Amino acid sequence: MANYVWPKFGTATVIGKRHDRVDGVAKATGTAKYAYDINPAGMIIARLLGSPHAHAKIKSIDLSPAKKVPGVVEAVALKKADDELLFQGEEIAVVAAESEAAAAEGVAAIKVEYEVLPHFVNDTDLAAAKAAGMTGKGGKNISLAKEPGDDDDEDEFTEKEINRLLKESAVVVEGEYGIHMITHMCLEPHGSTCEWKDGKLVAHLSTQNVSGTGPQFAGPLGITADDVTVHCDYIGGGFGSKFAADTWGVACAELSKKTGRPVKLMLDRDQELKIAGNRPSGFLKCRVGADKNGVITVWDSEQWGTAGAKPGVVSEKVVPYVYEPKNRRVISHTIKTNRGLVRAWRAPNHPQACAMSQTAIDDIAAKLGLNSLDVFKRNLVHVANGKAEVYAAQMDVAARLIGWNDKWHLHGKGPKKGSIVEGLGLAIHTWGGGGHTSKCTIRISPDGGVSSTLGSQDLGVGTRTAIAAVVAETFGLTIDDVQVNMGNSKYPASGPSGGSTTIGGVSESNRRGSLDALDKLLAVVAPKLGVTADQLEAKGGRIQVVGSPSKSLGWKEACSLLGMNAIEAQGEYVRGSKDAKTGADSKLSNSQVGGVQMAEVAVDLDTGVVKMKKFVAVQDVGTIIARKQAESQVYGSVIMGIAYALFEEQIMDQASGAFVNCEIADYKLPRLGDIGDIVVEMYEPESEYNRGVVGIGEPPVIAPGAAISNAVANAIGVRVSTLPMTPQRVLEALKGRKA
Repeated sequence: MANYVWPKFGTATVIGKRHDRVDGVAKATGTAKYAYDINPAGMIIARLLGSPHAHAKIKSIDLSPAKKVPGVVEAVALKKADDELLFQGEEIAVVAAESEAAAAEGVAAIKVEYEVLPHFVNDTDLAAAKAAGMTGKGGKNISLAKEPGDDDDEDEFTEKEINRLLKESAVVVEGEYGIHMITHMCLEPHGSTCEWKDGKLVAHLSTQNVSGTGPQFAGPLGITADDVTVHCDYIGGGFGSKFAADTWGVACAELSKKTGRPVKLMLDRDQELKIAGNRPSGFLKCRVGADKNGVITVWDSEQWGTAGAKPGVVSEKVVPYVYEPKNRRVISHTIKTNRGLVRAWRAPNHPQACAMSQTAIDDIAAKLGLNSLDVFKRNLVHVANGKAEVYAAQMDVAARLIGWNDKWHLHGKGPKKGSIVEGLGLAIHTWGGGGHTSKCTIRISPDGGVSSTLGSQDLGVGTRTAIAAVVAETFGLTIDDVQVNMGNSKYPASGPSGGSTTIGGVSESNRRGSLDALDKLLAVVAPKLGVTADQLEAKGGRIQVVGSPSKSLGWKEACSLLGMNAIEAQGEYVRGSKDAKTGADSKLSNSQVGGVQMAEVAVDLDTGVVKMKKFVAVQDVGTIIARKQAESQVYGSVIMGIAYALFEEQIMDQASGAFVNCEIADYKLPRLGDIGDIVVEMYEPESEYNRGVVGIGEPPVIAPGAAISNAVANAIGVRVSTLPMTPQRVLEALKGRKA
């Protein structure tokens, strides 16, 4: 049985190196096929009708006018009379037609009579939400170093203890911080192209859950999961929003079955923003006490926010973020609003928690006139899990890369160049990760061909490249020698791509399967070389006696000894499983990473415009499989962080409940000129490598909001309390400072 470990530190020849992504040419040339690009013969186009109101009841619905529109093939209701609609865009009916224009005309022809009901879309005002009866169950996270006595009322004791600690603190910061709801804004909208073949469904679905969405189609359609094939070679963004078949996916399949023709149903852009998922908002009021060195002595906060039409809020368990002072009280409230439903958005809860709490830590430094970096470092005494030393080392690296010691100044006291002031800020983050359950089939053919087959998906992050690197490393080959087959639910099941678990999971299954396949090959080659299998290794495109390249066979020659029989080995990893021989945790993957990020900004005091100058991201990562792709994950995350820090926001009209900026021209995102210089540094001492693989798709997206907010506060000397920091909000903060 193989010893499931990675090559020793510094000895790997493929993993950890820089590789161009194996699907790069397909994407650059346009030959890569997405769900929208699948156009079977006889295909028709479907479009959704969504609610025009934020809150309404359907009194009646008539599809017959739609069916009379030339080119319309079928129309199906997704809602019925008396159904309640909870947000603008909620799905009501679907029309399939010979062309997009005919489908759109058919949707417009549907007659729906509504009873418009009162709506509520204000998530910023907790008192108003309570008055409207729109708050739900929240939570508490209370921890005190001093325990109450037997006769003490717990709530009363907590209140007195918090107030005592605040009174005894050298400094108290009272602040309000917030971060608005945003949507996923996937470049490729949600949707699918569905067709039936021999009574079985083939769904070309834009999904980050290839192996798991088959049953979601099967149940509503009255068939078994074995009768469904989900196919997704490429996906244009998911970010946590594409785990499900969804109402529109099932409707697409039903229309295909009903009409006997392939059907394509992709959401329009406004529907993509209205109904395909949001990241919840978060708003916080706090009182934070600290000693004269800026070390937090007590944290007291109340927070609220909305996840849309179903209750939800940023968890009180992650506030204050990363730092966990012994004395803290965090109370949360949920606000129900008539807005689209929440879906996981990279690192759920963490970006909001970081933006709402690590800004307060920076305000402590400002109030005491201390260097923010020193205050963040000193508060590492509140960091658990033995990560304090790692964060401290990362802070030193980031400070050097951004020039902190040369550029930092007291808040609002930096040099002024005309109307331009500059500032620095930092924040830190953490994330669990850990590999998901994954299976694969590794095949070695007699002609030397090598392949890995699994029902995973590549979200554009380079999963194919990473898998090829793992297999190539094991067999002593190059990534060009490995064929990776993925994106089909009929392949061995692999987990959904969420929670930064994919790279850990697929690395586990492919390393295990490859080592087992290699053992089988070595057993065949050993007699030819006159040694036992345990004396052989795969290296440099050859099977050789360990340390003796002269006594070897080339890879293809070695494989030819298989005769007519290919080798197949099943690689499998079950999340959280132990080593079968030793009972120890896996040595191939791990969990829990952290990072430090620093931002340098320039702010125009006349216009309120914030420009990024430089952003440094230092990230620990465990064993790196494909370096270029790992770094790319950090670059992409930072760009998304800049987006929600300065531009991105779901804007609601309070009077009508409408999502007013739900088109790509109005939903503001950064352009290349808005990004500035991004520096990515992987923190990877030998101890990190030896931990095993940990995913980093999500961690680097957490801290940019807080880091950029802190940089703006350092520049202008006042806190812009809410993200995104639009010019209007910056000018309002400056006006408040002058007042």
